[in-house]
Amino acid sequence: MENSDFLVVEVAYATPEKQLILPVEVPAGATAAEAARLSGIEEHFPEIDLEQNRLGIFGKKIKPDRELRAGDRVEIYRSLKADPKVVRRELAKLGKTMGRKKTVPEG
Repeated sequence: MENSDFLVVEVAYATPEKQLILPVEVPAGATAAEAARLSGIEEHFPEIDLEQNRLGIFGKKIKPDRELRAGDRVEIYRSLKADPKVVRRELAKLGKTMGRKKTVPEG
């Protein structure tokens, strides 16, 4: 049950194989980093390092000390395995693209 002393938020993390969103009740004034720790998500994903992984709320990067509001979803981001700019550059050398093929209008 939620009252003015506590907020209900979610903590989310995903890998290509698994996604988990955990609801967690945190004290009013709690930060994103505190919610991530309180959620216990590290037990499900031991690779998470809350000192290193970046955090966000609904797709927008935030600082770990960002104070939460009721209903926020704290997202824990993984590091990229490859720099997208480097991948695009390498594909361009081969005459390929990362996404859909561009079509040239007939006319």
